[in-house]
Amino acid sequence: MTRLSVNINKVATLRNARGGDNPNVVKVAIDAERFGAEGITIHPRPDERHITTKDVYDLKEVVTTEFNIEGYPDERFLKILKDVRPDQATLVPDPPHVLTSNAGWDTVRHENKLKGIIDEIKSMGIRTSIFVEPGTSIIEGAAKVGTDRIELYTEMYATGFMQNQEVAISHYKEAAERAHDLGLGINAGHDLDLTNLSYLKQGLIHLDEVSIGHALFCDALYYGLENTIQLYLRELK
Repeated sequence: MTRLSVNINKVATLRNARGGDNPNVVKVAIDAERFGAEGITIHPRPDERHITTKDVYDLKEVVTTEFNIEGYPDERFLKILKDVRPDQATLVPDPPHVLTSNAGWDTVRHENKLKGIIDEIKSMGIRTSIFVEPGTSIIEGAAKVGTDRIELYTEMYATGFMQNQEVAISHYKEAAERAHDLGLGINAGHDLDLTNLSYLKQGLIHLDEVSIGHALFCDALYYGLENTIQLYLRELK
């Protein structure tokens, strides 16, 4: 069973565009869980362009499913993890100025750095996941640094899906199989939507979790949030 974690960053983006508290991030998280979401994902960036530090602590009090916090592992992020103790911490390599996560970790080049950070996070009792692109050496490097899971960066899959589905998924299947052989859990995220999600799920038979935000909330504008979450859950089944 592949879990659906709803990334609610876009809700905070909309709220911040006008100030105030509409839409309310906490209420959306509660409702998303009530509508069937099996996890809530947030990415509290230093510039607070969407999720704020206050949001993180407010959400800690209400999220009852899996709470996943993404971010670049600097001192600020590690303090948030220590205070909040989410179920999962997903480490991304992007610096503060980028618009969205656009690359995975080079687990070979950053082996020592990642190992130290992952050891620290795991000592807090938090499951770790690192954002990576498909590639045998990268996956093997992920196992060496001690992470519990990887999150496959699926932009290349989504981009190639409309041209050739089999080619688009081939590297991801190889990466996922290698990860499973090495005892790693497998998450996936970025540009997944109602068009390409089911095929990914069928191809990655050991897929534990997907994190979806942008496409899901775009669909919710037309279908409504409750119906949209059910549509995504249906694709995963």
